[in-house]
Amino acid sequence: MRLYRRTASASLAVALVLTLAYEAVPHARGSADEHESADPFGAACRIRVTGSQVTAYCHNPYPETDRVSLHVECARWWDIDTDSSPVEAGPAQTVRLTGRCWKEVGDVWISHRRVS
Repeated sequence: MRLYRRTASASLAVALVLTLAYEAVPHARGSADEHESADPFGAACRIRVTGSQVTAYCHNPYPETDRVSLHVECARWWDIDTDSSPVEAGPAQTVRLTGRCWKEVGDVWISHRRVS
């Protein structure tokens, strides 16, 4: 009985280590040609939540303008969710977006749209 428990424990440990090692390896999502032909687009955004206040800074390092919007989903069912007006982040430009809830913030995300 003890030998079975040791073998089972060792087998489980090996399986767990192999699974974690596989998850840590970066996986390619497409061919190299696919990545080279895609036009880079999209501002990089940093979001900070302080209590019920949300602030996002989006920097666009690319030559194409990115229209960004901040979306705030509040944790309380009675608290009103908000979506900011779209702001254009031009090439090499950083924009600031703000939002808030009355109480706790549930979720925050940024949407990106190409300017035509």
